[in-house]
Amino acid sequence: MNAPISDPAQWQGMDASSQPIFDAEARETFAKHYPEGPHSLRHALDTHPLLELDALAQLAENLPASSVEYNRGDLPIGVDGKPESNGLTIGETIRKVAEANSWAVLKNVEQDGAYHALLNDLLGELRGEIEAKTGEMLTPQAFIFISSPNAVTPYHFDPEHNILLQITGSKVMTQYPAGDTRFASDTAHEAYHAGGARELKWDDGFAGQGRECPLGPGDAVYVPVMAPHFVRNGAASSISLSITWRSAWSYDESDARCANVLLRHLGFAPKAPPRWPGQSRAKALGFRAWRRLFGRAGLPSEDHAV
Repeated sequence: MNAPISDPAQWQGMDASSQPIFDAEARETFAKHYPEGPHSLRHALDTHPLLELDALAQLAENLPASSVEYNRGDLPIGVDGKPESNGLTIGETIRKVAEANSWAVLKNVEQDGAYHALLNDLLGELRGEIEAKTGEMLTPQAFIFISSPNAVTPYHFDPEHNILLQITGSKVMTQYPAGDTRFASDTAHEAYHAGGARELKWDDGFAGQGRECPLGPGDAVYVPVMAPHFVRNGAASSISLSITWRSAWSYDESDARCANVLLRHLGFAPKAPPRWPGQSRAKALGFRAWRRLFGRAGLPSEDHAV
């Protein structure tokens, strides 16, 4: 990776406000619903030097290729595997996002010192509420989404606890209940945790059954671990910041799903891990012992599962 676009000290100098990003009302709402209840929040992270298009294009060009994903924006809600490229470079995609008909995600932007500082500041405001429920906040990460007008982020799920903050533009996220097998089967979960894609199979019958959350500047939405969702961008290009973290519970859920891959391969019909506050520690520990002996490469193929 090339030199960061700025260091944390420089970022602190840009911050004109000492006010919290999440006020007392937002923190109270978050504490009431976390970790299983999807909910809306307000935030005070307005346009920011690190979140402007030129800064994001430069960041994207500095990140390793594995930390950048971008595709055409005129996608259906459901896609079969990873979508194709838009034919542009990542810098072109971001700088011309208003007309590029694309969406892009910059992953693990905390690799850059200034974005690392921003992430720590944001999650630091919620640390008390998070750790009171799910224990130590693990693996904090940040992702930035840059979307053209009317772009679609297809139906998928993610393994982290996640708050998406809308910075510019607007979009609507449609969420489905985490753990509900009507919207993501147990074998789809297992296939993902065994190394498959996070994109999910869409069924037109799902339309109208999800929870729509409109997002404009200053709005945020919390997404529980592995809650299926898709996003439609509004009529203008947009920038969103996703701040995520893991918990011991989320790691147990992931490893218990991997244990179920092995059990299903042996002919069993294993039970899905329970949602929080249920625990999957014994099954997760069993898989971790197996992984120490054989590694993840020993997981059987789950091509049949999606």
